[in-house]
Amino acid sequence: MFPTFQRTPQAAALAFFAGLLAPSFAQTLDEVVVSASRAQARSFDTPAAIQSVDRNAIQNGGPQVNLSESLSRVPGLTILDRSNYAQDLQISIRGFGARSAFGIRGVRLLIDGIPATTPDGQGQGSSVSLTSTDRMEVLRGPMALLYGNSSGGVIQAFTSAAPKEPTLGHQLFVGSYGMHRSDYQWGDTVGDYGIVADYSTFTVDGYRDNSRTERKQFNGKMDFNTNEQTHVNLVFNQFDMPLAQDPLGLTRAQLTNPAAAGSSAVTTMARKIVLQNQLGGSATYTVDQDRSFTTRAYYGTRDNLQYQSTAAWIGLNRRYYGLGLQYNEKSHWGDMPVEWASGYEFDRSREYREGGASVNGQKSGSLTRSEDNQAENSDFFVQGSAHVSDEVSLVGGLRYSTVRFVSDDYLVTSSNPDGSGNVSYRSANPVLGLTYYANQHINLYANYGQGFETPTLAEMAYTKTTTSAPKAVFNPLLNAASSRHYEIGSKWVPNRVSRLDFSVFQIDSTDEIIVVQNSGSSAYGNAPGTSRTGWELASSVLVSPHIAASLSASAIDAQYSQAFKCAVTALCGSVSQVPAGSKIPGIPATSVFAELAWTSEPANAAKGQATPGARVAVELVQTGRIYADDLNTASADGRTVINLSASQRWVLNKTTVTLYGRVNNVADERYVGSVIVNQSSSQFYEPGLPQNWTVGLSLSTPL
Repeated sequence: MFPTFQRTPQAAALAFFAGLLAPSFAQTLDEVVVSASRAQARSFDTPAAIQSVDRNAIQNGGPQVNLSESLSRVPGLTILDRSNYAQDLQISIRGFGARSAFGIRGVRLLIDGIPATTPDGQGQGSSVSLTSTDRMEVLRGPMALLYGNSSGGVIQAFTSAAPKEPTLGHQLFVGSYGMHRSDYQWGDTVGDYGIVADYSTFTVDGYRDNSRTERKQFNGKMDFNTNEQTHVNLVFNQFDMPLAQDPLGLTRAQLTNPAAAGSSAVTTMARKIVLQNQLGGSATYTVDQDRSFTTRAYYGTRDNLQYQSTAAWIGLNRRYYGLGLQYNEKSHWGDMPVEWASGYEFDRSREYREGGASVNGQKSGSLTRSEDNQAENSDFFVQGSAHVSDEVSLVGGLRYSTVRFVSDDYLVTSSNPDGSGNVSYRSANPVLGLTYYANQHINLYANYGQGFETPTLAEMAYTKTTTSAPKAVFNPLLNAASSRHYEIGSKWVPNRVSRLDFSVFQIDSTDEIIVVQNSGSSAYGNAPGTSRTGWELASSVLVSPHIAASLSASAIDAQYSQAFKCAVTALCGSVSQVPAGSKIPGIPATSVFAELAWTSEPANAAKGQATPGARVAVELVQTGRIYADDLNTASADGRTVINLSASQRWVLNKTTVTLYGRVNNVADERYVGSVIVNQSSSQFYEPGLPQNWTVGLSLSTPL
């Protein structure tokens, strides 16, 4: 009934058809992931929608500046590239995170097991040093809910392992609009110590006015054994962005000149300055082959200074830390094999927020805001899986979370009343999954889970007013959103070079957090109900030893399931309610990524291994229509972009030299890359890049 690993003509044809509905990473039967089960497991066995993107895909995706270069090939994950480094990428998974005005929210981000997301659910995609990342995993669906608050999905990045001998690497990329990217990497194993150190720089003048950016980033990792039973990982990273000019959004009329900056961006010198440092470590103590303990701890700082187009500045000085303890065990209940994990996690962040007026991009006058904002979570979790029979396995888990917010207002006057406040949220989130192994090549699974999403400190920082701009007063009246997730799916591996994953999901939420006022700063409220229904497909195939075909596809119908009061005064006009059935803004209805690649040498079946010779690929990236406001009166058309890439790799003894070339948006299509949801001045639209090019050189050699 199902094709075997023997490659018959019928199996090849069927696998090729699957590959035409596929992504450009080749997940195999034996690929190992950790995100779904909190322990190493075959991706085929996990009852969850999970994809892994390896080092080759990261390198071939571009100059390794943005997550969008390589993660756009994951179905269900939407990355809208604003071409605006002051606001970071807009990342959402099954619609969670789509409303974010800046950075990541609603999606958990981890780097080498250390959280890069604060307790309230905020994170920055720029925290990931792609030049030193070996692979990334993206977990979607109910299993992600076991990661706690705001875990509509999970993105994990893993730093490359240290080489066995001292090795020096260098990468240099140049491209359109003054783009310059350089990277230096050194790694070695000295006795029991493995070390990787990576330093990169990035500058770009930008396609749009007022969009110049400068970045410097360091990522270092050391791992070692203190004895035969204990393994330690230490990670330090620094992200330094001394300049990121903000071109803002454009109105529909202003889109006639997409290279222009938005209103007042140039005169107010709108920009952002960021410096972030984080040190973390984890230790795993192996009691025996069936039991282990893992601990983690981290500490970080983030200084953020932003000059807004409203002639105001905001300064955030954040200190954050966390600890965690996890126990893993393999055992038997009678004749039934059981694996389970349990643990406790505590995370805390405290940021001092200041604000005031600015003139010509400089601070002016006295403070208009001075306060301490604090967030912390305290979570217990347990997760287990049981192999009921050779054909059936069960997974279950529960996480109990407490998230607390406190704001202390230090600037209280007759005209500025005390904005202090505090609020706590508690939630118990169960997850249950079942997998049926039809045979060694195909399985079917079903999941159910409950999740919750608190407001972030940034979302609680402003309160809606009757004027056009929110008031800078802490808002403890926001409710946490709660959600119920249903998913069914299948994984099929007809042979070792082909795979197809398919899933269907339904998500129902109450108290969804939405933008109710946006004018430089944003105020938020709650919508009574939303629903998301969709499907995702990921597949890949090696058509011949020299040709790989791949494509990922997803569709989602995300809408408000209940009518509610139209709250964005500047956009509502005479309309009093947002009707049920309105599409949730910021979520594209469809997404497609396809790639057809040719290599001069036969593909290496080993995952992550570089293949010498030439590689030429063509990509198709499609995104459907995106609505920009709750009433769906403003939207950005869908876009289809074609990209071309080529590389040539030489391996001389142990030295590897690679030349890269890439042309994106070959047809020079004009399109909107992202939208700013419910922007009160109707400056919703952030233009995508026209045709642009990149060339690069990579060198890796043992010393």
